Amino acid sequence: MRTYLHKSIFKIEKTPDKYRAKSRISVILVEDHAIVREGLRSLLSIDPDIDVVGEADNGRVAIQLVGSLKPSLVLMDLSMPGMNGMDAIREIKKRYPDVKVVVITAHKAEEYVRFSLQAGASGYLLKDATYAELTTSINKVMEGKVYLSQGLADKLVIGHSDSGVVDARSPWEALTHRERIVLKLIAEGQHNKNIANYLCISVKTVEKHRSNLMKKLDLHNTAAVTAFAIERQLVSPWI
Repeated sequence: MRTYLHKSIFKIEKTPDKYRAKSRISVILVEDHAIVREGLRSLLSIDPDIDVVGEADNGRVAIQLVGSLKPSLVLMDLSMPGMNGMDAIREIKKRYPDVKVVVITAHKAEEYVRFSLQAGASGYLLKDATYAELTTSINKVMEGKVYLSQGLADKLVIGHSDSGVVDARSPWEALTHRERIVLKLIAEGQHNKNIANYLCISVKTVEKHRSNLMKKLDLHNTAAVTAFAIERQLVSPWI
């Protein structure tokens, strides 16, 4: 059965209850690139204990699917149009606290990991992970544990206040006021010299701000900065 909601294509393929083992882990894939979803579905189909019951290409549709399919776990990308993964995780955990979420993303920056965990994710997996790590992350999270992709756990130091609450900020909140202004100007197509003149600072200082904000956001080129700004509605996509 193929269903359409808000012009976003997603699939629901439910196995009849009489053929499905009760112990199987039902999973929804949330990823805006069809070829990546197909790859994940193909990999997960190898594991007899995992059952992919639905797919969505943005966070808003994912929330609807979780409500209708009641999966065990959601495998969630972060950067998507319509509604990003961070917002979707927060809303899913608010409405359906028993549903587990594992982030699967290319973002390696510490801020993304922290904010994902704060939003309610129980796992954080990088897209260069192996099949073994993919299934391990799902099984560990379903056991009630937190799973971080190899290489992230060692460098992630989560600060705790006296109350024991995780001190985590979103990547956007990690930027200084000046870095946010520079980001917006970059996304508007301004070059370093123009930004320097506008802010009455040196080109070298602009370059430093630019380097810092890209590192904090785990962005690697101007196109990625522009896409981030559009997603945050800092600039119009027609600029």
